[in-house]
Amino acid sequence: MTVSASAAIPPPSDFDEEVARADIYGLLAQLFYAPPPPELLEALRQAEPHAPDAGSFLETPWQDLMREARALDDAAIAAEYDALFGGMGKPEVYLFGSHYLTGFLNEKPLVGLRNDLQALGLARDPSVSETEDHIAFLCEVMRYLIAGDDASVSNLARQREFFSAHIQPWVHDMAAAIAAHPAARFYARSAAFIQAFASVEAQGFDMLG
Repeated sequence: MTVSASAAIPPPSDFDEEVARADIYGLLAQLFYAPPPPELLEALRQAEPHAPDAGSFLETPWQDLMREARALDDAAIAAEYDALFGGMGKPEVYLFGSHYLTGFLNEKPLVGLRNDLQALGLARDPSVSETEDHIAFLCEVMRYLIAGDDASVSNLARQREFFSAHIQPWVHDMAAAIAAHPAARFYARSAAFIQAFASVEAQGFDMLG
């Protein structure tokens, strides 16, 4: 199976934990893969104001993200994405795990990730130029491990292994780097949301024993 960032919708108001988790990973993949398409931003602006589990740890960062989406137009959000993550040469903020784990791109963590993806029967879509340690790609893999049809791959044990090895060790550092950038507004809120969601995921996996 090839993997690329896919369309996503914000979490549903009719709470189903696994559906909501998959939707959130899909949403994060879209937010961080490229400037969000207008239809995604419109869905975000009109989404249910409560997090999937009302009163949960995610509720405030979710509401803050929606509020910032409403405060900015599509062009401003696209420009912010390009200012932070795009451009020629070195971006202002990296979205690749190898950078946060080693200080360099295309290093040993990427090799280990590719080996694990191969074991899962997954591969990067040839049309995607970014390496597999891009946060959007990793979120899309997690979405598949939650929502995929193959129970031998899409199960909690595989989710925990993949998250613990390839997202948890660096996602908070990435979120902190985004939030600290003076140009970040919408993406400061996106960073706070992914950081909160990663904390919830880590706690949930820890409870599995």
